[in-house]
Amino acid sequence: MPKSNAPYAKAKNTSDYNVPDVPLASKSTRIPEATENIKSEHNRTGVGPELQGGIPRYHYPKLSTKEDEIVMRKYYPAEMSNERVEMYKSGQLPKPFDQLEQALSSTSTARSEIPVRNAVVHWFRGDLRVSDNTALHMAYEKTKSKGVSLISLFLVSPEDYEAHIKSPARVDFILRTLEVLREDLDNLNIPLWVEVVEDRKNMGKKVMQLMEKWNASHIFGNMEYEVDELRRDARIVNMALQKNIDFTVVHDSVIAPPGALLTKGTGKPFMVFTPWFKAWVTYLHENPNYLEVFPPPTPNPKETRIYYRDLFDCPIPPCPEGKRLNPKEVEYVRSTWPPGEKEALARLQKFLNEKVMAYKDQRDFPSGNGTSVLSVHFAAGTLSSRTAVNMARELLGNGTLNTGNKGIACWISEVGWREFYRNILVDFPWVCMTKPFKVQYSNIPWQYNDAHFEAWCTGRTGYPIVDAAMRQLASMKYMHNRTRMIVASFLAKDLCLDWRKGERFFMEHLIDGDFASNNGGWGWSSSSGCDPQPYFKIFNPLLQSEKFDPEGDYIRKWVPELKHVKGKAIHAPFDRLDRKEWAKIEALGYPKPIVKHVEAKGRAMEMYKKGLGREKP
Repeated sequence: MPKSNAPYAKAKNTSDYNVPDVPLASKSTRIPEATENIKSEHNRTGVGPELQGGIPRYHYPKLSTKEDEIVMRKYYPAEMSNERVEMYKSGQLPKPFDQLEQALSSTSTARSEIPVRNAVVHWFRGDLRVSDNTALHMAYEKTKSKGVSLISLFLVSPEDYEAHIKSPARVDFILRTLEVLREDLDNLNIPLWVEVVEDRKNMGKKVMQLMEKWNASHIFGNMEYEVDELRRDARIVNMALQKNIDFTVVHDSVIAPPGALLTKGTGKPFMVFTPWFKAWVTYLHENPNYLEVFPPPTPNPKETRIYYRDLFDCPIPPCPEGKRLNPKEVEYVRSTWPPGEKEALARLQKFLNEKVMAYKDQRDFPSGNGTSVLSVHFAAGTLSSRTAVNMARELLGNGTLNTGNKGIACWISEVGWREFYRNILVDFPWVCMTKPFKVQYSNIPWQYNDAHFEAWCTGRTGYPIVDAAMRQLASMKYMHNRTRMIVASFLAKDLCLDWRKGERFFMEHLIDGDFASNNGGWGWSSSSGCDPQPYFKIFNPLLQSEKFDPEGDYIRKWVPELKHVKGKAIHAPFDRLDRKEWAKIEALGYPKPIVKHVEAKGRAMEMYKKGLGREKP
């Protein structure tokens, strides 16, 4: 099991209470206390925290059916059957990754014969950086060989942001990153054209229109491994060829390409992290070229500013409706999470200089500063896995990825978890379609208790460690990885709620929301994913609190009602305070525990056994 950042690709934390360092160019950022939690004006379901006695409250519409809580029927059909999953397994249904690979392979010869015209385009997606960018480098090499201009493109798709549950904070971070990226590219005489495509089905059509307008012959993009994106790119490859345009899609967000690592003997995809990671390390030791980083492109010809002058004046659009932070959130989120490639590299270097050596020992304590908090940059693509692993490997000094200082080797393995979960998307695509990795877990009779779910969302469960974590999420749009595991286990195994509701809620609020890592983490915690915690192993939130927040500093930070509680009572005030002291806490609005863990554990065991058909006759 991944202990720190793995399930959620949380790569770091750089200051007290899991709050990242202020921008390295400024030290004026102020971190608000939990009492300053603010209202999220919009998001996909209308959920947003509202101040009520200093505690975030959430409002969300009553959903008409249980299915509507899981599947966004505006964009997708009903949840697929287990039988259809078996068709993917048997090969009766083609996997989207294979469809894209087939499209690229079958058109390879024809695309190679397309002559270079006036320009070559790089299509930015989840790779918002200039350095170590595979597709950007390939586009640059193509222009360099012919002396033509390089144009960069980014398409804003409000429908995709809704369908793929990108949080307002994440969308805001992406658009702010584009501002920085535009400046970086402008210094290289490379224009960045940003356009809003209102209908997601018209994405390919819009790309073709722009290519023809610019008289561009080749367009490059880095591969995205979610189902919708793979299918979109497969269609555009063929669409482009019909217009005598070469659309090339390449691997970039993973170091070892999917399909390169298979189990010995059976030649099947890995489903367990530890043997996969060993194979990954061996593969990269034997093929060090995969760790080579690409330099940024050199400047465009001077004529580019004349010929494509209008492209240099392209504005970055505002956040789409439904994805906007309110003014107070804007101020806090933007000061807490500065964007851009330079910021990402500076944070990485600071972490490696000051904290990575102790990472293995310090990563699990949410009140400390033992992690790197780079997950937002990995998610936006302002930092590549190759760069991160290379910089960490240099500290090891022996050219390996898994020996030497335990802190460094451990952190590299956490980056590996992020890659592992992307491989899962490729080989087991139904996890992108609201199905669990372990399909039999579709039969678990989850409860759909609105009151319990609201208590979990708002940090009012009566379990301080859970409540602190959920309030951190409401305020920071981020949560420490250890507490992500705690709250996920609590939702699935103490409250017996469908884990997919929690998975969706995280994506609606996290600034570092990454589908593969988020899905993998929730699958681990609910025991329905690959390489999961067994269903009969259930986190005890009290023991987790005492072990990983022993002094209660994290709880006091985010649960102000408990800030004056002393000693071990901070972990379970209802049980450990006398009646008089508890009455004071209750008067501040803090609730009693909504379930008793011992009883909840028994219910969860029976629920899992029933769903998996393991009840005794």
